[in-house]
Amino acid sequence: MKLDRTDIKLLYELQKNGRMTNVELADLVHLSPSPCLMRVKRLQQEGFISGYSAQINLAKLGPVLTVFTEVTLKNHRQMDFARFLTAVGKFEQVIECHLVSGGYDYLMKFVTSGIAEYQEIMERLTDMDIGIDKYFSFVVLKSPIVKPHMPLPSLFPL
Repeated sequence: MKLDRTDIKLLYELQKNGRMTNVELADLVHLSPSPCLMRVKRLQQEGFISGYSAQINLAKLGPVLTVFTEVTLKNHRQMDFARFLTAVGKFEQVIECHLVSGGYDYLMKFVTSGIAEYQEIMERLTDMDIGIDKYFSFVVLKSPIVKPHMPLPSLFPL
């Protein structure tokens, strides 16, 4: 399925506010409500919209620690990558894990209750013998810019 400018606008607006009414959405993308709803349903059926969720303000719940971690593996065979990913995927505190180019293999993002929980997780991971050669931790002090939406119009100009 090929997307047009209106589809991109729909996705862009929905990712910013997935709870808006169909009428509000239709107005934002300059469609009447019925065709708007049909397009949204098509985007859902085709897998362009994978779900809806609430954005939680963690600071309101209590203190949390965000840590970015660079991980280098000892070996670089497919089975080494698979073993590593299987293990880290079981930790709910691992929010993101990216295979990257450069001086290390993975860039991971952890969100934990504090430094002790993060260190406990890293000790467990290194004790599991899943191929970690070394890791470097970067504790987030402040996050002045965090955007929950993707810049779709600039990524996919039509």
